[in-house]
Amino acid sequence: MRCSSSFENEARKLGYLAVAGVDEAGRGALFGSVVAAAVILDPNRPIRGLNDSKQLTAETRQELAAQIKERSVAWATGAADAAEIDRINIYQASRLAMKRAIEALPVKPDYLLVDAMRIDLDLAQESLIKGDARSRAIAAASIIAKVHRDDCMQQWDAVYPQYGLARHKGYGAPEHLRALEANGPTPLHRFSYAPVSRFLPSSFHQQSLSFEGAALTA
Repeated sequence: MRCSSSFENEARKLGYLAVAGVDEAGRGALFGSVVAAAVILDPNRPIRGLNDSKQLTAETRQELAAQIKERSVAWATGAADAAEIDRINIYQASRLAMKRAIEALPVKPDYLLVDAMRIDLDLAQESLIKGDARSRAIAAASIIAKVHRDDCMQQWDAVYPQYGLARHKGYGAPEHLRALEANGPTPLHRFSYAPVSRFLPSSFHQQSLSFEGAALTA
């Protein structure tokens, strides 16, 4: 699979001028927000090495993120926090984070290339399976989202050092699961995720059941 500009070029041939790639990072994490990014690349200022952020080293991602911010027409991030993820589910929260990133762009896009989703915006768009490995614009968004979220995890590590967030970035690594068992979850953990919910106090589950029952009878 080759990451190229073909999808962006096809959109431009149709007359679209501001083609934004959109992607997210952190869907599978147990802690913190899901973060999305939207990037409008400048076809006259190419960036070498763009690819799915998961295929790049942390150092390469940092270097590319700096180039993307410097050379792109526009870029922005958006997020949906753990409480929103628990309330509307991770799929819908990811779409919400993407929508927020798009709306935060200082240049309004007229066409979207989105990694495996459709966004609730009145804009022409194309959903691409494995888009971060196929489209350079989506790859750029995946890099910005990943770097931004990793930086957030570094900051939260100082607040919750016992969980090792700087090392595993909030994912379900054995170190993280051991910390959850020893300390219980923080307010920023995703309570709807099974690896987290099993360590919640029984009183929390009882309150949740009571709330759900009240909602059903309302």
